[in-house]
Amino acid sequence: MATPDSLSLFTGLGLSEHKARETLKNAALSAQLREAATQAQQTLGSTIDKATGTLLYGLASRLKDPRRLPFLVGYIASKKIHTEPQLTAALEYVRSHPLDPVDTVDFERECGVDVIVTPEQIEEAVEAAISRHQSQLLVERYHFNMGLLMGEARAVLKWADGKMIKHEVDMQVLHLLGPKMESDLDKKSKVVKARPEETDQRKAKDVVENGVAAGQALSLMEQLRGEALKFHKPGENYKTAGYVTTPHTMNLLKKHLEITGGQVRTRFPPEPNGILHIGHAKAINFNFGYAKANNGICFLRYDDTNPEKEEAKFFTAIYDMVAWLGYTPYKVTYASDYFDQLYTWAVELIRRGQAYVCHQRGEELKGHNPPPSPWRDRPVEESLLLFEAMCKGKFAEGEATLRMKLEMEDGKMDPVAYRIKYTPHHRTGDTWCIYPTYDYTHCLCDSIEHITHSLCTKEFQARRSSYFWLCNALDVYCPVQWEYGRLNLHYAVVSKRKILQLVAAGAVRDWDDPRLFTLTALRRRGFPPEAINNFCARVGVTVAQTTMEPHLLEACVRDVLNDTAPRAMAVLEPLRVIITNFPAARSLDIQVPNFPADESKGFHQVPFAPVIFIERTDFKEEPEPGYKRLAWGQPVGLRHTGYVIELQHIVKDPSGCVASLEVTCSRADAGEKPKAFIHWVSQPLTCEIRLYDRLFQHKNPEDPAEVPGGFLSDLNPVSLQVVEAALVDCSVALAMPFDKFQFERLGYFSVDPDSHQGQLVFNRTVTLKEDPGKV
Repeated sequence: MATPDSLSLFTGLGLSEHKARETLKNAALSAQLREAATQAQQTLGSTIDKATGTLLYGLASRLKDPRRLPFLVGYIASKKIHTEPQLTAALEYVRSHPLDPVDTVDFERECGVDVIVTPEQIEEAVEAAISRHQSQLLVERYHFNMGLLMGEARAVLKWADGKMIKHEVDMQVLHLLGPKMESDLDKKSKVVKARPEETDQRKAKDVVENGVAAGQALSLMEQLRGEALKFHKPGENYKTAGYVTTPHTMNLLKKHLEITGGQVRTRFPPEPNGILHIGHAKAINFNFGYAKANNGICFLRYDDTNPEKEEAKFFTAIYDMVAWLGYTPYKVTYASDYFDQLYTWAVELIRRGQAYVCHQRGEELKGHNPPPSPWRDRPVEESLLLFEAMCKGKFAEGEATLRMKLEMEDGKMDPVAYRIKYTPHHRTGDTWCIYPTYDYTHCLCDSIEHITHSLCTKEFQARRSSYFWLCNALDVYCPVQWEYGRLNLHYAVVSKRKILQLVAAGAVRDWDDPRLFTLTALRRRGFPPEAINNFCARVGVTVAQTTMEPHLLEACVRDVLNDTAPRAMAVLEPLRVIITNFPAARSLDIQVPNFPADESKGFHQVPFAPVIFIERTDFKEEPEPGYKRLAWGQPVGLRHTGYVIELQHIVKDPSGCVASLEVTCSRADAGEKPKAFIHWVSQPLTCEIRLYDRLFQHKNPEDPAEVPGGFLSDLNPVSLQVVEAALVDCSVALAMPFDKFQFERLGYFSVDPDSHQGQLVFNRTVTLKEDPGKV
């Protein structure tokens, strides 16, 4: 609760009682404002005028570096800084010049100290602005935007008091126009600009996002909207809030700029112990996209510091997925490329008294409050000898670690830098038996590669302190780490451990099972990379974690496939139909447009013979009301043929099921237009078609409150249905794995790699329209 002294101190600065109480709820702000007011009172006495109090409040609420508080309070209390523009310039100056000492001459020049702006200068500047706009002023009178006049005057007189400029504008406008008339008090009518009519092309690119139509976000900068646009320029790392500077910072940044030439550098640093998933797609788009949007470069760096879990197939799969999404790394690197340098720095860290060898076991370090290490203060020489012994294999796994002397944001003390592992490394073999941890490796590899923007997901925020601390402890270039929110999807799990459980339980076939949301699975299902990139663009880059509905991703998929997947016809539940009066002795060749909405994209040819196959659901012996397809007395059109068929006879098998139909055909333009047109196949290919649905039944299968039995108990029993003898028209005969088609009236399908010369296998990518029950 606020003390009376704090409240009276703040109200004494000119704050209202309500504002003062609100300020006191913010511990950091109130402490800084209290300190600023106390220091100002040493110069001004107990009474502080409201104008000065306003500047002190602005200083306390906007100053990022508390070390500069006494310096700036001194200028405010002495009235050398007495306007808001001066305060803004002062805050920008100390942010841009973080090292001591401050060059007071340069500071005062940049902040307008001792610059006197006379009333005559203000009068002349306002008079010149009014003269430029006098004709428009006389027409619009008091409806004219007076802010334009004040802005032009301030542009000339940077350090002039804003209130004085406004007063002078008001006086000169009154002199020119005279007092306000009744018409001047009417609200200015808004001019409504006619919106240009949307083109068909633009409309075709609109998809529904959370129920609202949204244009396709294709630009890289659209993907990087929001927080990313606030990033520092290369070499201006110190302008980032929370960035830690040392006496060496500016020289290191100078050398960094000499090496990079001011180039933006990012990196995508996956661990090669699993397959990338939809969340990684956002990271890939962000890192590669931000570099590309700023004419920079992006490294693909494998964080291969845990040989127990790394496999060659994961290295290959990661690279393939980056390439599949359309990105080419500037260079492929490995954390293991730098093992020698990392070891050298670890020795240096010990020499500087910033690291020590510890013998606490892993189980002792678990939990939120592990006991402090009894070896924290062991002599430097002793730690050097023990670390060398670790490197030479003289300890068993778990008997010793190298720990850094720092406290992290989450309160954990002394993170581990090196641990012992007697597992051969895929690249270095048995050269090393000690391996660096993420906390040690990540920032130093970023430093070696001169990364300008180290972009991480939010869970790494707790490691930011160790990131800055380690670079500064070794006096090496320190990049900026920036965290953004993860991208998650409902009805999905992406944890490597849990996917392995699904595979072991037989719930899915492997990492690329099309029901999963790994990138290899999405590719196998038929999702185009452009659709995934567009989805990431729509989600955007924000600090908040984002959990999206799968149907929004599927909408992006339909949007791309509608323009890129040629049409074909397929029948999942075939019903044989014999046309008894077929108009030719043999089959006819029918020209079918690849894209009915744009015939300029070409045609393919399919046979039309006396025997065709239709979907069993497109015939009803006893139709219900509203049924429009084939039935007694209800003919139906055959798509693309120009013919209508009418039922003449039903052939049933011994069990009474409909085995085939006999129909007659006639030209569609010879009579009344049928109520419906259906798809069909003739002389077809027999294919296997796999129909996929959601793998889980609940939105959050990992939430114990929603699924008490665990995610394995939430499996959808009909997430996969296999149609082993579907019929597809022969236009797809030469299709290759990952080729995509729209099967008319059924959905979008992709050729599965399981296909072989004797039989094609198709995966349903998405249906033609979203099932309203899923939204």
